Amino acid sequence: MGMGPPGRGARISDGDYEKQREINSHAPQVAGLGRRIAALFHPYRARLTVLVTLVLVSATLGILPPLITQRVFDDGLFPASGTPNLPVLLWLVVAMLVTFALAQLIGIVQTRLTAQVGNRVMGDLRVRLFSHLQSMELGFFTRTKTGVIQSRLQNDVGGVANVLSNTVSSVVGNTVTVIAAFVAMLMLSWQLTVVAVVLLPVLVIGQRKVGQVRARIAGETQESLSEMTAITEEALSVSGVLLAKTYSRQSSEVARYADENRHQIDLQVRQAMSGQVFFGIVQLMMSAVPALIYLIAGWIITDQLGQGQTATITAGTIVAFTTVQSRLLFPMMALMRVALDLQTSRALFARIFEYLDLKPAIQDAPDAHQPDDAPGLAGDVRFEHVSFSYPDASPGSRPTLDDLTFHVKPGEFVAFVGASGSGKTTIGNLVSRLYDASAGTVRYAGDDVRDLQQEALMQRIGVVTQEPYLFHASIADNLRYAKPDATDAELVDAARQANIHETIAGFEHGYDTIVGERGYRLSGGEKQRIAIARVLLKNPRLLVLDEATSALDTVNERAVQHALDEARSDRTTIAIAHRLSTIEGADRIHVLSAGRIIEQGTHAELLAAGGAYAELYAQQG
Repeated sequence: MGMGPPGRGARISDGDYEKQREINSHAPQVAGLGRRIAALFHPYRARLTVLVTLVLVSATLGILPPLITQRVFDDGLFPASGTPNLPVLLWLVVAMLVTFALAQLIGIVQTRLTAQVGNRVMGDLRVRLFSHLQSMELGFFTRTKTGVIQSRLQNDVGGVANVLSNTVSSVVGNTVTVIAAFVAMLMLSWQLTVVAVVLLPVLVIGQRKVGQVRARIAGETQESLSEMTAITEEALSVSGVLLAKTYSRQSSEVARYADENRHQIDLQVRQAMSGQVFFGIVQLMMSAVPALIYLIAGWIITDQLGQGQTATITAGTIVAFTTVQSRLLFPMMALMRVALDLQTSRALFARIFEYLDLKPAIQDAPDAHQPDDAPGLAGDVRFEHVSFSYPDASPGSRPTLDDLTFHVKPGEFVAFVGASGSGKTTIGNLVSRLYDASAGTVRYAGDDVRDLQQEALMQRIGVVTQEPYLFHASIADNLRYAKPDATDAELVDAARQANIHETIAGFEHGYDTIVGERGYRLSGGEKQRIAIARVLLKNPRLLVLDEATSALDTVNERAVQHALDEARSDRTTIAIAHRLSTIEGADRIHVLSAGRIIEQGTHAELLAAGGAYAELYAQQG
C-alpha cells in the first residue's frame, strides 16, 4: 500500500497529519479549569495576602500625586492672592516625594513576593506533572512520543509562567488603580469623567474578540513546539544520529526540522501580531482624550463665565485630571493584556490538566499489601490460564498470550523460547506487573499481583534486558541507581560477581568513568555486565532475563553468561532466550508458539523428543 509524502515533522500521510494537528490545536475541555488554576495558589495564601495588601497600598499611593498636583497649582503656584505660597508649595512637594519613595519601596517588596509565589507555583505544577507521569503505566509511554511528553512538561508549563508570576499583582494592582483613578476623576469633574470613559464598552468587546483569536493561535503554537521537541528527541539521540548517518538521511532530517521550524516562526509572528492593531487603536483613542478634555473644559469654562458664574474648572483641575487620565491609560491597557494572557493561557492550562487527569491503567488496590517473603514462597511465580492482548492491538487479532498456565518454584531456573512474537517478553512484563493480564491470574509468592503493592513487588524483581539503559553519568552512579546508599566495597563486590570489575579498574578513571549517552562509550558486553552488577546490588528474589545476550558476539556472550550464572545463584530465574545455548542448564524449558506452550522439559528431554525445540536447536547449531 502506497504511503503519502511526510507532513511537517511527521512520518505519516499529509491528510492524517493535518487532521491530527487540527485536533491538537484545539485545547481540551477541562471542567472547573478556573477553580483548579486558583487552587494552585492555595499553599501560598499567606504570601498572597501580604502581596495583595501591598498592591492595594501601592495602587492607592499611585493616585495621590495627581491630587497633590492640583493643590500645587491652585494653592501653591497660583493661589487667589496671585503670589506663590512657598511654605504650602514646600509641604506639597515633600508630600509628593515621600509618596514616590514609599511607592518605590513597596514596589521592590511586591516584585520579590510576586516572583516567589509565581515561580514556586510553576515549580509545584511541573513537579506534580512529572510525578504523575512517573505513575503512568508502561503502555502510555509506548504509544506516546517522548518529545510530546517533554513538551507538556517544559513548553506548556513554561508557557504559563508569566500568568502565574504576574497575574495576581497585575489584576489587583491595576484594578485598584483604575477604580481609584475613576473616583479621583469624579471628584475633580464629573463632566470631564464622562468624556474620558465613554469609549470603554467598545474596548472591552474588542478585547474579548482578540483574546479568542490569541487563544486559538496559542494552542497551535504549543502543538508545533511539541512536534519540534519530538523531532529533536528522535533525530539528535545517539540512535537517531546513527540511523540518519548510516542511511544518509541527515539532509532529510534537517529539512523535516526546518519545515516545522518555519511553521513555528509563522505561528510566533501571528501570535505576536494578534491584537496589535486593536491595542494601537486603544492607545490612540486614550491618547486623544486629553485633547478632548481641553476642548470640553474650555467650552464649560466659557459657558459658566458667559452666564456670570465662577468657573468650576481651574487650571489645577485640568492638569490633575489629565494626569489621572494618563495614569488610567496604562492600567487599562495592562488589564486588557492580562485578560488576553488569561484567555491564551487557558489552552495551555487545559493541556496540562488533561495530562494530570489521566488515570494510570495499573494502580494499587485500596487493600494492597506487600509480598510474602517466607522462604517457601519468595520468588514463587504462577500463571493460571493467563491471556493477554496489548491495549492498542487491533480488534479481532489473536492474543499475545492465550490461556497460559505454568509454575516456577522458588530457586528454579526456567526458560521460555520461541520465535519472535510468540509472547516471551510479555511473560516478563506480566510478572513485573508492567501490564495486567486480560484474563486469568498472575501470582507472585501465592498472591495475585493485582493485590500487591507495585513498588514492593518491583523491589523483589530484577530485570536484565537485551538493551540495558545507562544514564549519562559515572559507572558508580549507574550502579548506585539500584542502591543509593551502596558502599564502594559493595560496588566492587557486585562488579566482581558480574565479571566486570577488572575491566572497570582498567579505565583511567575507574568507577568514576562517564559512560556517555545510553552507555555508548562502552561495548555491548560491558554495558550488559554493568547492568547485571546493578541488578546484583538490588539483590532481587526473582530475576527476569529478557534475551540478555542475544545481541552480543561470542566473546562477550561468554563473559556475560558467566556473570548471569553468578546472578542466578540462590534466586528464582525466568529467562527469555533467543540463543538456546544460554539456557541448556535450565531446570525446565517452555517452548512458546502463538502465545501457547507447545512443549516443556529439560534441554535433554526436548532434544530427545525431536519436536519444535529440537528443530530450533538444530537451526542454531
